[in-house]
Amino acid sequence: MGYRIAVVGATGNVGREMLDILDERGFPADEVVALASRRSQGTEVSFGDKTLKVQALEHFDFANADIALMSAGGSVSLEWAPKIAAKGCVVIDNSSAWRTDPDVPLIVPEVNADAVAGFAKKNIIANPNCSTIQLVVALKPLHERAKIKRVVVATYQSVSGAGKDAMDELFNQTRAVFVADPIETKKFPKRIAFNCIPHIDVFMEDGTTKEEWKMVAETKKILDPKIKLSATCVRVPVFVSHSEAVNIEFEEELSAEEARNILREAPGCLVIDKHEPGGYMTPYECAGEDATYISRIREDPTVDSGLSMWVVADNLRKGAALNTVQIAELLVNRKLLENRKAA
Repeated sequence: MGYRIAVVGATGNVGREMLDILDERGFPADEVVALASRRSQGTEVSFGDKTLKVQALEHFDFANADIALMSAGGSVSLEWAPKIAAKGCVVIDNSSAWRTDPDVPLIVPEVNADAVAGFAKKNIIANPNCSTIQLVVALKPLHERAKIKRVVVATYQSVSGAGKDAMDELFNQTRAVFVADPIETKKFPKRIAFNCIPHIDVFMEDGTTKEEWKMVAETKKILDPKIKLSATCVRVPVFVSHSEAVNIEFEEELSAEEARNILREAPGCLVIDKHEPGGYMTPYECAGEDATYISRIREDPTVDSGLSMWVVADNLRKGAALNTVQIAELLVNRKLLENRKAA
């Protein structure tokens, strides 16, 4: 049985990646429809060896669609996800709009696949923040073995996490530096070329940014509400892939060697950890890859049971589009869509 899939936000970075991944993974779709705002109607996007013409979201009838993969921003999702879900189409949303809703499961398939069954309450499933996804993929197998008490993470997040305009800004500013043109700043509060900006999303009352708050709230919801987490999120002049320096404190003793062996066997993880120049993964190298890469695993002598490690993943793939498609595969493989229709 094939499914009818609607990709909402098909003209954006993540939407295009979703289309590529649906084709790459041979998702059992009888039809894939590309949707976006009315101003993008008629735009052509690629789906495998086919070209799809983008249709307007507001004119599409979701009654005959099975799954809507959404990556159109929080305001669009808040308005449209309930309307789409009411038609019987399951929404898998990539924005932050539904992540903290207690009736909406927040899913990373390698971490909490069983929670996907909770989608039936609202017909909506939330995809976590990109920086959270790669973090919990790496933390889950270690948490199962030694129980995590506390995590301190500093992120090094690529500009693609802020959209195509942000990527264009990095490109244009970098070129301007070399030809001595004026630097124009539009998307970011400060120049991003050859710089780092310790500010992602809006500031909150306690001095954290919303991106940092998301990592805390989402890790607790996905993995364990008892875990204490502190994050510092930084935008860096990299086009694709997020990196994270992660420090973990455990309840039980866990050596670096045992952690390395556990992560080598863990779903979604790839360990590249040679103690030599170049024996680690960088964001450039993991762009276009599906795995969460883990390097620099070592014991932290400042706490009784602690490890430090370096975690890198493609934020457009595992951090967004791939995770969304994997959730759709969960629905199919566990026959949850058929069960819903039967009910």
